[in-house]
Amino acid sequence: MGRRKRRAFTPEFKAEAVRLAKASDRSIGQVAKDLDLTETALRDWIKRADTDAGHGPPGALTTPEREELQRLRRDVKRLEMEREILKKAGA
Repeated sequence: MGRRKRRAFTPEFKAEAVRLAKASDRSIGQVAKDLDLTETALRDWIKRADTDAGHGPPGALTTPEREELQRLRRDVKRLEMEREILKKAGA
């Protein structure tokens, strides 16, 4: 069996999938199959939703915190590149 092509899902779709999985008496695997998802993806979405709701493990980052961390890392990388360019220009 080949690998699935990576697909992108809207936040609304993810939230609805999580709601269905939590409200259903079916297993997460069955809900994932019904929605044509991998069970791993649905479990990850449920875990993130729980963390965002304040029910995750201690120290786990919420979605806004993860997004900010990604943005800050991009900024640091850009600033480091700019610094290197300025060092070379000044040498």
